[in-house]
Amino acid sequence: MLEILTALLLDAIIGDPRYPYHPAILIGKLISFLEKVIYDKQNARERGTILAFFVIIIVGLSVSLLLALASILGKYVLFAANVFLLYSALAFRCLIDESSSVAQALAEKDIIKARNSLSNIVGRETDRLCDKQIIKASIETVAENSIDGCVAPFFYMLIGAFFGQPALFAWIFKSINTMDSMIGYKNERYEHFGTTGAKLDDIANFIPARIGSWLAIIAGGLCGFNLRNGIDIFLRDRKKHLSPNSAHAESAYCGLLGIELGGGAYRNGIFVEASTIGNPLKEQDIWDIARAHKILNVTASLCGLITLFLWYVS
Repeated sequence: MLEILTALLLDAIIGDPRYPYHPAILIGKLISFLEKVIYDKQNARERGTILAFFVIIIVGLSVSLLLALASILGKYVLFAANVFLLYSALAFRCLIDESSSVAQALAEKDIIKARNSLSNIVGRETDRLCDKQIIKASIETVAENSIDGCVAPFFYMLIGAFFGQPALFAWIFKSINTMDSMIGYKNERYEHFGTTGAKLDDIANFIPARIGSWLAIIAGGLCGFNLRNGIDIFLRDRKKHLSPNSAHAESAYCGLLGIELGGGAYRNGIFVEASTIGNPLKEQDIWDIARAHKILNVTASLCGLITLFLWYVS
């Protein structure tokens, strides 16, 4: 548990480390390499399943080998290796920093800079977005990625801790999540090839999305936001997206903030319709991005408190 708590503190204080050999970047390169070798349009679904199998096995073996080598060098080296891997699996501070850059650009009335900053953290096209749409997209990505970048890795760290392998469980999750972000699209190339990766991500995020949404609601209540509306909108709108998970956190955040999220967006030059979530009790403003950050920060703090509690009782 000490390794998990240390990783949470490091991410909160320093943020996600940026360097060419970050484990997530290496997994991305592995997926790209395997895609080039394995992809076949005629047997796309089967080939995508093979890719998913190889990615999970290679990542699992690599993490296990690294930790085995670290254990040979002593308990302190093993502790450091575990902390490094756990810390690298978290990304909530990075999410806050990136969306803060968007807010800063909007505050400076530089919409081009705001669109460019937003493009670093969303998959949609940003070159047509107005101020309000940029604010909405920023809050949506903070809400949705509060699960991928904080709650889900933390959840699998805790599960793994009971088997003595928190880093292994966290990075198997991250490998699945990275596959979904790279090939889990419904377009001509990936509609079938990315099916297995996308389905695995739906399964892996199923419990964390629901836990994370309730943690966000508790966090929002502690921040003094609209707790009653957060609960009501979450219960009403959490199933509005086609994805079984992504609307859960978004509905909690927009309910707490009293704003409307969702709606259509341009992806690959095509406007994709989507349901709206929440009730527009007020217009979105630039400060809503900072309010979303407060919810995420307190959510991460609750994860830390859960770690302390489990450490105490174990």
